[in-house]
Amino acid sequence: MLLWFVVAYLAISLLIGLAAATKVHNARDYVVAGRNLPMVMVLAMVFATWFGAETVLGISATFLDEGFRGLISDPLGASLCLVLFGLIFARPLYRMNLLTLGDFFRARYNHKTELVLSICIVISYLGWVAAQMTALGLVFNVLTQGEISVAQGTVIGASVVIFYTLFGGMWSVAITTFVQMILIIIGLIYIAWVAGDMAGGFGTVVSQAHAEGKFSFLPTADLLDIVGWIAALVTLALGSIPQQDVFQRVNSSKNEKVAVWGTTLGGISYFFFAAVPLFIAYSAKIIDPAMVASVGAKDSQLILPTLVMNHMSVFAQIVFFGALLSVIMSTASGTLLAPAVTFSENIVRHSVKGMTDNQLLWVTRGTVLVFGILVTLYATSTSESIHGMVENAYRITLAGAFVPLAAGLFWRRANNLGVTLSIALGLGTWILLEIFGEEGVVEPHLIGLVASAIGMVIGGYLGKPTTQADVVGKPQTDN
Repeated sequence: MLLWFVVAYLAISLLIGLAAATKVHNARDYVVAGRNLPMVMVLAMVFATWFGAETVLGISATFLDEGFRGLISDPLGASLCLVLFGLIFARPLYRMNLLTLGDFFRARYNHKTELVLSICIVISYLGWVAAQMTALGLVFNVLTQGEISVAQGTVIGASVVIFYTLFGGMWSVAITTFVQMILIIIGLIYIAWVAGDMAGGFGTVVSQAHAEGKFSFLPTADLLDIVGWIAALVTLALGSIPQQDVFQRVNSSKNEKVAVWGTTLGGISYFFFAAVPLFIAYSAKIIDPAMVASVGAKDSQLILPTLVMNHMSVFAQIVFFGALLSVIMSTASGTLLAPAVTFSENIVRHSVKGMTDNQLLWVTRGTVLVFGILVTLYATSTSESIHGMVENAYRITLAGAFVPLAAGLFWRRANNLGVTLSIALGLGTWILLEIFGEEGVVEPHLIGLVASAIGMVIGGYLGKPTTQADVVGKPQTDN
């Protein structure tokens, strides 16, 4: 019954995604849903896209091992990113009426900057999207009690996500995500209620977790510990800001108010609701400590699914896996579309002169297919954990893209020399330290961020002002 429910759910998701595809008439419809999305849909997309497999399966497993100290990057850093983006970055970027962040780098600096940073943004999505595909494989593996391997399940789940994203673009993402967000909230709250009751009540779970020190999250007085804590926080808090998926949701809003507050409220909602899987995970430790120890030794990401399969009714299993599939698919579709759009708009379109809007639409769809296949292959070949894949995804954008974006928006002296030095020093320092640096001293991407800022400041004062700076904050219509 449970497996057939999953099959039916996937079929319904496909139908909804394909129905949404009828709204796509041009590239702008495909990329930003015609900039027509209301507050509730933007909030739902921001929340559900970030509330992914790592939130339910990844950080819940990390919480059992490390407590809140292991969750500084996500959900704390991730939700902080969304709040910062909404309150600081959303308004000026929305006013520019662009399709991608790469378009901003071209308008503010030059085409070379657009090309390099667009490649960085595309690369950064490899781990994040792969994490969602891996999670789909885990779901099928658990549901079939091992008859379908994780790799086979990854291919099956990825095929569904690729198919409806391929045709409907942002319209499919928006409508399916709105439905999925409802299932996520209802489903996980219900499972938390059942698990908490089995563990002795809400108070029992919270008090035992507190007694075990799981709620401690501040660093110790040790300097290296403080630096490591900061590095974990800024990896997602700042490294996720120059990302196409966040920008796309902002840019799909029907007006500035929706862009700002849909993103901000989505970030706040994500932070508080991320506590629900943590509660379920610790409840599992109370309900069946032997199972948690046994499963955790093999793959701690399977603790929640195993708890539900072993200790809950068929109805609860249907609710949980419905919510889990919603979580994964909403994130996978949004994060699959973002790099495809960046690649087609900022790399292909400006390399192939005279490309029409219809050609751009089909190139973008083709890129969705190719990138989907690549991340599926990566997901089936890596041994990295879901949380690890997501956490590592943003190092390249933190070291290379954050300073050019922030300085380009808010510092008039930012110029072409500054951005060149910023990218060269940021990425160069990060790569060298990743290869030759001593592990466990200071995170390479944090040093790369500092080097990137130094490069921008040096270039800003030595180089000539960039005339494109006058376009920042002013509406543009030619894309």
